[in-house]
Amino acid sequence: MLLLALGLVLFLGVHSVRILADGWRARCIAAVGEPAWKGAYSLLAIAGLVLVIQGYAAARLAPVVLWAPPLWTRHAAALLTVPAFVLLAAAYVPGTHVKRAVGHPMVLAVAIWAAAHLLANGTLADAFLFGAFGLWAAADYTAARRRDRAAATAYAAGSWARDALATGFGLALWLAFTFWLHRALFGVAPLG
Repeated sequence: MLLLALGLVLFLGVHSVRILADGWRARCIAAVGEPAWKGAYSLLAIAGLVLVIQGYAAARLAPVVLWAPPLWTRHAAALLTVPAFVLLAAAYVPGTHVKRAVGHPMVLAVAIWAAAHLLANGTLADAFLFGAFGLWAAADYTAARRRDRAAATAYAAGSWARDALATGFGLALWLAFTFWLHRALFGVAPLG
């Protein structure tokens, strides 16, 4: 659990700089330049992600069970991840109604993903991992929307064609993850 905790502190810590110290972040970027900032940010985030993966994998070898989720929670989690994948896709398709409505669809996708996984998993490592991501996503979304209001950010009007593209891409990703990639990458078939 120590590796998982260190990884989460590093990965989510790096991703929390804008939430907690936006002014300091801006001063650092001005001092070292954006490429150097992004390089250091990326290296720290990758190191944190590697620790999260190693720590979670180690914790799964000797799980501490907090509760035994009923079977239906796996199906509910699978359904909850559908909008998460559509939101994730909408983050990368410019000019969607989704982006205009929610502002930060990727962060909202992370929050839904974390909630779905908390629902369907009952170990201490699961609670730690998905709970941390869920709390981070809630804090980041709140801070990002506050920044949007302060800057009077207006997102471009969406088009239905781009919404359809984001939805189709999100559903394709969901199908791939649900029926193949989740098992291939994590050793767990979401629907059994």
